[in-house]
Amino acid sequence: MMKTSAIPGFYKLGPEERVKIVKDFAGLTDDEARLLLSMHGLTLEVADRMIENVIGSIQLPLGIAANFLINNKDYLVPMAIEEPSVVAAASKAAKIARVKGGFRAYASKSVMRGQIQVVRVKDPYAAGQRVLSIRDKLLEIANSTNPTLIKLGGGAFDLSYRVLENTKRGDMLIVEIYVDCKDAMGANTVNTMVERIAPLVEDVTGGTVRLRILSNLATERLVRAWAVFDKEELGGEEVVDGILDAYAFAEADIYRCTTHNKGIMNGIIAVALATGNDTRAIEAGAHAYAARNGRYSSLTKFAKDTNGNLVGSIELPLAVGIVGGATKTNPIAKLALKILGVKSAQELAEVMAAVGLAQNVAALRALVTEGIQRGHMKLHARNLAIMAGAKLNEVDEVVNELIKSGQVTYDKAVEIINKLRKRTKSN
Repeated sequence: MMKTSAIPGFYKLGPEERVKIVKDFAGLTDDEARLLLSMHGLTLEVADRMIENVIGSIQLPLGIAANFLINNKDYLVPMAIEEPSVVAAASKAAKIARVKGGFRAYASKSVMRGQIQVVRVKDPYAAGQRVLSIRDKLLEIANSTNPTLIKLGGGAFDLSYRVLENTKRGDMLIVEIYVDCKDAMGANTVNTMVERIAPLVEDVTGGTVRLRILSNLATERLVRAWAVFDKEELGGEEVVDGILDAYAFAEADIYRCTTHNKGIMNGIIAVALATGNDTRAIEAGAHAYAARNGRYSSLTKFAKDTNGNLVGSIELPLAVGIVGGATKTNPIAKLALKILGVKSAQELAEVMAAVGLAQNVAALRALVTEGIQRGHMKLHARNLAIMAGAKLNEVDEVVNELIKSGQVTYDKAVEIINKLRKRTKSN
C-alpha cells in the first residue's frame, strides 16, 4: 500500500495511536517508537557533552504535521514547539494545497561563505588582487582540512574579496571563501577552513587579520517553495482577497511584516528544533534576507490566478544539515529525520520552506476570517486549567467553562475548579 501523509482524523487520536501510524509510515523500530513515547530522549550524560555547566534538559512537545505533499512525495513532518495551533495550522494548509497537487520546492547547493577580515591594509584593492593571485593555493590549503568532504564531492571551490570603505575603523579588506558543505550545515567546516588560510592571507596582504568566521546570511544556499491553494477550500474568493490584503499590509508596514515573518518562522523553526538544527542561524539568515534590499519585507509572495485561487511562494536562505551536530547527538532529532525520510540537506530545506509557506497561509486565513485567537483559545484554556491545578478528569470541563465564560484567565480557571470541586463534594 502506498504511503500517504493524508490521515483523516489524525488529531483526534491519542499519542499512542499517532505513534503507531508514524511507526508504520517511517519504518520505525519498536524501540524507536517506545523512545518517542517515553519523553526521555536526551540523557544527562549526552547533554553534558553537548554544552557546558549542564544541570538537566528542557522538553518541548513534539508534534506531527500531516498532509504534506512536496514534489509528489508524502511527508509526515515532526515539529517541536510550545505554541498552540501551529502544528494544526500547518496540517490544515497542507491539506488545502494537496487539492491542487501540493507543494513544489527547490533548494540550491549547500554553499556557505566564510569571511576573513583584514585591517590596516595600505592599498586594500591591490592586496585583494594579491590574494586572488594565490587563489588555487588557498583553496588547496582549505580543502586539506576536510578530506572526507572532498571525497563526497564538496569542499571549497571559489574565493573572492570585497573592500569596505570608510568604516568606523577605516578601510577593510574582506576575503571570502565559498564552500559546498553537502549534507552538513557547515559552520565547523567553514570556520576551520578560514582559520587555516588566514595566516597566508595576512602574509600576502601585509595587513592584520581579525575575524575568521562563516556568515549566516547564506545567499548562495537559497530554497524556494510554491503552491496553489484552492479558493473554495480556503473559504471562498472573499477569503483569498482578504489574504491578499493582509499580505499587502505586511509589504507596506514593517510592524506588521515582522509578525507576518514570525508566523512563517513558527513552522520553519519548529522543524529545525525537531531535527536538531541551528535555529539561531536560520532566524538570523532569514530576517537579514528579508531586509536585503534596504527595507524589511515579506519572505512570502501571494497573488491570485485566473481562476481566483491563491498562489503562494516563499524564498529564503536555509543553512540546515542532516549530518553532524545535534542532528546525530540527540536521539529524538535522529528519529525526527528518520520520520521525515529526507536523503539530503537540500531535501530537508525544501520541506522546511513548504512548512513555512503553509504556516503563513494558515495564519493569514485565520486572521482574515475568525481571527487568530480562536484557534489558540482552546489549547490556551487547557494550559491554564492544568496550571491552575485541574486534575486530568477535570480538565475538559474546566476548559469548556473557561471558553463559555469568555474570561480565559488563570484566576477564572481557579474559580471554576473550586466551584467544580464544591459541587462534586456536595453530591
